[in-house]
Amino acid sequence: MGNHYLYQCSHCQQTFSAGEIEGNFIYLCPNCGKTEKNAPLKGVLQVVYDYASFALKTGRDEFLKLPAGQPFLFPDLWPLDYDQQSGDLKGLSRTLVQNLTLPENQLLNFEFQGQSFKVLDETRNPTFSFKDRASILVVLKALQLGIGEIGAASTGNAGSSLAGICARAGLQARIWVPEAIPQAKLLQIAAYGAKVHKVAGDYDLAFDQSIEICQQNGWYNRNTAFNPLTIEGKKSAAFDIFLQTQGQLPDLIFVPVGDGVIIAGLYKGFNELFELGWIDRLPRLIAVQSTGSDALVRFLNEGVFKFKPAQTIADSISAGAPRNLFLAVQAVEKTQGLALAVTDQQILKAQAILAQKFGLLAEPAAAASFAGFLKMTEQGALSPVQQSLILITGNGLKDVRALELSIKQIQEQNLDS
Repeated sequence: MGNHYLYQCSHCQQTFSAGEIEGNFIYLCPNCGKTEKNAPLKGVLQVVYDYASFALKTGRDEFLKLPAGQPFLFPDLWPLDYDQQSGDLKGLSRTLVQNLTLPENQLLNFEFQGQSFKVLDETRNPTFSFKDRASILVVLKALQLGIGEIGAASTGNAGSSLAGICARAGLQARIWVPEAIPQAKLLQIAAYGAKVHKVAGDYDLAFDQSIEICQQNGWYNRNTAFNPLTIEGKKSAAFDIFLQTQGQLPDLIFVPVGDGVIIAGLYKGFNELFELGWIDRLPRLIAVQSTGSDALVRFLNEGVFKFKPAQTIADSISAGAPRNLFLAVQAVEKTQGLALAVTDQQILKAQAILAQKFGLLAEPAAAASFAGFLKMTEQGALSPVQQSLILITGNGLKDVRALELSIKQIQEQNLDS
């Protein structure tokens, strides 16, 4: 087990050794961790490092010379065992690790209605979604632990990501999906050779069943937030933004939010850059949800979680009980960001604009972030001097039905209005 990092509970703050957590296949805090039906997780664990030592070892200018998309070139900031001399990840071939890297350049620059913005295009990843960042880390950890089978619940992207990355690494994936999963995503999961378990219910039911059955069979579990490495893997986007902008971070980042792991991972990555002394401010994280799945927005307004079944065309951010709600709240508050909700019609319009004006084919959940940007632009809430970044998290071909509706928008509306 790694000796350069610890696990810390996000609720009670107690720390635990990597050996205790990983050696016993513990996912949530041993003291206060809890999974409850239709409720956020309690006692989510996070990985902490010796940032002062790493800052002495590696300087900002030296770090900025590294290519984006290859996070394991700096193994000190990942919960994996590595050789102190060579930097190689123990028990893993260089070829395999190289095969699990991401594109070096995902950053694009655009302008719409007088407002310039950047896009981080995650549709270029191995299975065409942001979820590969988490799946790659989980799979590498499973290989180091000698595990051959990994399970997860998914509305589609996390499942297809895990299935594809497992196929590339020679592992078996088991995916629990809701009955309303888009057919294209179900086909992608099956094409990679995963074993699919369709539940008679929604994502929240799939989440609960996957945990129970994985525990019964001794399979590793990738469930979002439940496995702390999912948050850890997604922080790599913050490092890639830092590298691709050469340290000139945007002022605002628009993030689609369902379970809350992406926004929590981004916050963790930027906060680590701050701890290293390499940035002097955190970008404001703007959480964008559908009005049909707006638990984070409601929590920030009301201060209490109330379960409400989710219903939105943006299936990848459809979560009535966001499992990582509390860390998502922290990400918004600590960055002085905000959370807003957009309608499904606004999402479809944003999806159409991205395709027709910029040649970006985004699924509805990914287009939600752009819908949030458009909403704030129309409200006059963005200054022309502010730099915004839109996170595009998944390819449009993952949901053909929604794409058909988006094309209808193109045919019926003037998208410049």
